[in-house]
Amino acid sequence: MTEASAFIGLFLSAFLAATLIPAQSELGLGYLVINTDYSMMLLVTVASTGNTAGATINWLIGRGVARSVVSSKKMRPSTRYGTVINWYKKYGHWTLLLSWAPFIGDPITVIAGISKVPLKTFLLIVALAKTSRYLIIATFAEKFTLGLQTGAAIVKW
Repeated sequence: MTEASAFIGLFLSAFLAATLIPAQSELGLGYLVINTDYSMMLLVTVASTGNTAGATINWLIGRGVARSVVSSKKMRPSTRYGTVINWYKKYGHWTLLLSWAPFIGDPITVIAGISKVPLKTFLLIVALAKTSRYLIIATFAEKFTLGLQTGAAIVKW
């Protein structure tokens, strides 16, 4: 595996994992941290950038939904749509700090688009959340590797 293909693969898996398409990027990051000599910070940056870009696609989908529901005279927003918007208004854009979470993170980014959260605010909060998650994952992977090298990860009964 070349360095370029590793980084492109990591970016793509992180990008897909942040969209509504089910995918996994954490294992790829952990694998690269454990099995390569690539800079951990560069790996985290690539994964975070891909994941934030994927979340931005969700935000754009949400903006499109908001435009289509509001602009179409034939469609009336459902009560479910109203409930979701009211929930988001109640808890605000800080819910985007959960954009990293499985199952709820992707819908939250779509709802942010529907709620017309400014792109700059969206990007700042989502990038912070996603980068923090990848930093934690990479740090655990690195510590796990160090434990294996020193024998500290082996538990004796």
